Parts: sequence; structure tokens; C-alpha cells
Amino acid sequence: MSSIQANLASCVRATTGMSVFERYLTLWVALCIVAGIALGQLAPQLAQAIGRLEVAQVNLPVGLLIWVMIVPMLLKVDFGALGQVRQHWRGIGVTLFINWAVKPFSMALLGWLFIRQVFAPWLPAEQLDSYVAGLILLAAAPCTAMVFVWSRLTGGDPVFTLSQVALNDTIMVFAFAPIVGLLLGLSSIIVPWATLLVSVALYIVIPVVLAQLWRRALLRRGQAAFDRALARLGPLSMAALLATLVLLFAFQGRAILAQPLVILMLAVPILIQVFLNAGLAYWLNRRVGERHDIACPSALIGASNFFELAVAAAISLFGFHSGAALATVVGVLIEVPVMLLVVRIVNRSRGWYDAGAGRARTS
Repeated sequence: MSSIQANLASCVRATTGMSVFERYLTLWVALCIVAGIALGQLAPQLAQAIGRLEVAQVNLPVGLLIWVMIVPMLLKVDFGALGQVRQHWRGIGVTLFINWAVKPFSMALLGWLFIRQVFAPWLPAEQLDSYVAGLILLAAAPCTAMVFVWSRLTGGDPVFTLSQVALNDTIMVFAFAPIVGLLLGLSSIIVPWATLLVSVALYIVIPVVLAQLWRRALLRRGQAAFDRALARLGPLSMAALLATLVLLFAFQGRAILAQPLVILMLAVPILIQVFLNAGLAYWLNRRVGERHDIACPSALIGASNFFELAVAAAISLFGFHSGAALATVVGVLIEVPVMLLVVRIVNRSRGWYDAGAGRARTS
């Protein structure tokens, strides 16, 4: 069995269904909001002491938690699958167009429209730029791990799913900082370039390298050892995410209690963007005649986000207290229920899709 075939088999086994943590992620995040706010109100000295544990603007406890979040996710990525991208070049083209030419820019526009215009009277004026920055960070990080779950739930082609994730992660190493910097600049937000580049190194480059070295070491011990490691690390990764959210809401608690509707207002542009990107990718794949099992993962990766990276970058760039950090967490809060709705839509519309794609292939 080739390494790519072995990885595909592993991904299928790992994503047959959603774990309890994944299925009820919205509930866990809601509980983290309550726990974090309670911690911030009942033990503010503890929260402040954790916040002071910084080196070069990097909070050490949070940095460690973020690595525990991100590295297991990247273990699933096989960069050897890049050789497969030509097999479905039209679907790959749609994926790249949505993720890198539409998604970040549409979110910047939606952020300007809703945060700086529609909802501005009800949001704290000093946080408007920070909220927009958080939305941009969320949109500039394409989904890595959860897309395997969404693809599996729609019967997506596993080779295509694996290859598009590998390609997106490769591009993200080089494109994340320039795109974020460009959009922050266009949004009249000061770009902390030094911190941004440090964040890319800490939370993209180094984790990618470590995950690939670890992956190779595990695979040398056999596929069973690799599968066991993924099974053990999944809950640990999610626990690290939840612990990070508790700390974040310990700092955000006072602002949320003062304006509880801020989470709903931040959710509006995120929800619109999810359906916009998923729908556009789905329709474009139909227009170019791609199969349904290619269109589904292409649409789903365009709709979902690598929210672990977005949270990490927001905290590093703007801090725990920032609106940017809060905006990225709203993305985590609504990720699972919204993506399950998108999964249901693409599954139920297969007849419509196949009819149009078939006409495109024969024309």
C-alpha cells in the first residue's frame, strides 16, 4: 500500500463520524464562555497573572495550548498528496479561487458593511477595527482538519479532499501573512508586521514542520501506531482549544456582560460568508462539470475555517482583551451547527447538482 493510500485509509477511519467533542462543540464553547466569565469575575488576579506570562508578546500558557491544538490537526495532512492535484484540476481551481481570491476579501467587505456601518451604533467604537481584524484572520485561514469530517459526511472523494487540504496548507505558509497584512491595511488597521510574521512562524511554519516529522516517525512504526496516535491526540487537541477559550473569556467577560448582543452581531457576517462561499464553490463546480463528490469537499473547505490558527493569530496580534480574539471565537461557536447545515444542503441537492453537471460535461 502506498503512503497516500495508507493516509486515505487512515482519514476514512478517523472521520467515519464526529466525536462527542466535535458534535457538541457549540455546547462546549458556550460552557467555556460561562466558565471563563465566572473565572474572570471571581478570580481576576489569577486571570491577570496568566496574562502577564509573556515573552516577546507571546503568552506562554496560551502558546503551549495552541501548539497542542494545531499540531495534531496537521498530523493528518499528507503533503505527498500534492501530486494528485492534477487529477481534478477544475475542482482544485474552484477551491483555490474561493479560498484565496474570494473568501478573505468578501469577509473584509462584510466586516466593513456590518461592523463599521450597520452595527456600529451598538458596538464599542474603540473595538470596531479589532472586530474587523478578527473576521479577516478567520477568513484567511482555510480549514485543515474538520474538512475531512465534512467530506466524509457528504461522501466526498477522499483523494481530492486530501490533495486540496495539502495544497491549501502549502499556500497558507506563504500567503497568510501577505493577505492578512494587505486586508488590514486596506481596512485602515495598523499592521503589526513583526508580530504577524512571528505568529506565522510560531503557529504555521514550525507546527507544520514538527507535525510532518512526527508523522513520518509514527508511520515508520506502522499504520496502526499512526491511527492510535491520532485517536489519542484528537481529544487532547480539543481540550486545549476549550482551555484557551476559558482563558480568553476570563479576559473578555466584562465586555460581554456589558454588551451581550455583541456575539450575535459578530455572527452575522460569518454566517453570510459561510453560505456565500459554500454556495459559490458548489455552483462553480457544477458549471465546470465536476462530480458531486468533488464539489462537496470543495464547497465545504471554502465555507469552514482553520479556527485554531485564527484564534492563535488574533491573540498574538491584538491580545486577549481584543475584539479580534472575540470575533475569531464566534467563528468557533457557530462552526459545527452551520457546517452540518451546509452538509445537509449539499446532500439533499445531489439530484439538482448531477443534472446540471452532466449537461456541463456533455456540452
